[in-house]
Amino acid sequence: MTVIPKKALGQHFLVDENILGVIGRLAELQPDDVVLEVGPGLGILTRYLAERTRIVHAIEIDRALAGSLSTALADHENVRMIFGDALRLDLGVLDPAPGKLVANLPYNIATPLVVETLEHATSLECWCVMVQREVADRFFAQPRTKAYGAVSVLVQLSARRTGFRPVPPTVFRPRPRVESALVAFERVTIAPIAEVRPTVEAAFAHRRKTLANSVALSDRGSRTQVEDALRSIGQATNVRAEELEPADFVRLADALR
Repeated sequence: MTVIPKKALGQHFLVDENILGVIGRLAELQPDDVVLEVGPGLGILTRYLAERTRIVHAIEIDRALAGSLSTALADHENVRMIFGDALRLDLGVLDPAPGKLVANLPYNIATPLVVETLEHATSLECWCVMVQREVADRFFAQPRTKAYGAVSVLVQLSARRTGFRPVPPTVFRPRPRVESALVAFERVTIAPIAEVRPTVEAAFAHRRKTLANSVALSDRGSRTQVEDALRSIGQATNVRAEELEPADFVRLADALR
């Protein structure tokens, strides 16, 4: 049976097994690992993970793939298939709790899923994800660069990058029109993402404006309140969001509260 990728779900199925060894090395897979995979697609990566780890929780939103996945994973009893939306499921109930997220993430959920798992899936310690190259660059972009934004702040508050590898379009079906990359990172702390996130997103909502104006336009406080908060943390009142380090946003959110 031919499986047709759904553009609306951002599906680009992994079909080249030569990339699997790279994923395994970047993810530092161990026999006792419990792994979370989101978007197993045709099951090529799922099978590879199942042969090298203890348990794989595989979450797939597309029920049309059930038959293909059942066939591909028939010999792997350590795969726990879950059909549903990973952004809506309570990942905290997975048992045993996963310690690593290893996945070829659907393009349309990559950024929110990474942030959500950093915030809510506290059992996760390591990530190795295939995403658009542009998204991978944003995760660990430095302040005062074009790629630096809200997701850069939220990811870097929690994690540090441990690996990076560009991936050619030829490993996917259909071939994407954009470059992709594997990015690996590990949690270094449980950051207060829930408390900081509204301020960070408001600060970057209007990049051409000062941080104070951007936050005010997003109804997260008046310009005067934001300027007072900026002064209290030693920042200029006309600073732009991309000039602040991730830790500065924690102090700013505290000052605004």
